[in-house]
Amino acid sequence: MNTENKKDRRRQQTMIYINIYKSPIGDIELFSDGKALIRLQFTGQKYAANTCNTDISHPHLPVFLQTKAWLDAYFSGTNPNNPPPLSPQGTAFRLEVWRILQTIPYGTTVTYGHIARHMANLRGIESLSAQAVGGAVGHNPISIIIPCHRVVGADGSLTGYAGGTERKAWLLALEKKNPLRISRTLLF
Repeated sequence: MNTENKKDRRRQQTMIYINIYKSPIGDIELFSDGKALIRLQFTGQKYAANTCNTDISHPHLPVFLQTKAWLDAYFSGTNPNNPPPLSPQGTAFRLEVWRILQTIPYGTTVTYGHIARHMANLRGIESLSAQAVGGAVGHNPISIIIPCHRVVGADGSLTGYAGGTERKAWLLALEKKNPLRISRTLLF
């Protein structure tokens, strides 16, 4: 393989596509590797991804169309059953926390401590730090679809949301206002 083909192949392998979704609570940036959603963030949020080396000229990627349809359903208060393909990147610990977040039913909240106790039980250890869980929740790269907004403080307070606590409150209010019948149950 010649040098030019290798450069093109590397460029294609590392290309990240971005698109914007206009939500009722601000612009949301969608990032994809071309096959799966790798990041969903509010513009300017805490821990925002760097948008260098992105290509915004592909708004019609199937994953973007699926994500927008899911978000349209979510923001209209209907059940967005099938999420787009997701591929969050993180440590094994963070991936484990993000998998647990995906089991929290619509309209339900759990505490960081609850997740920590559940993870400790799964690992057969006495305890796990709620702060460590909070760090993983706070760095969730796919907001809303991986519902980190459903995690609250031990006293029910709306703590730590990278998109801002005002948006967290708005999302929880939307879900409370539009209760959905979910067939899956909380697994912990």
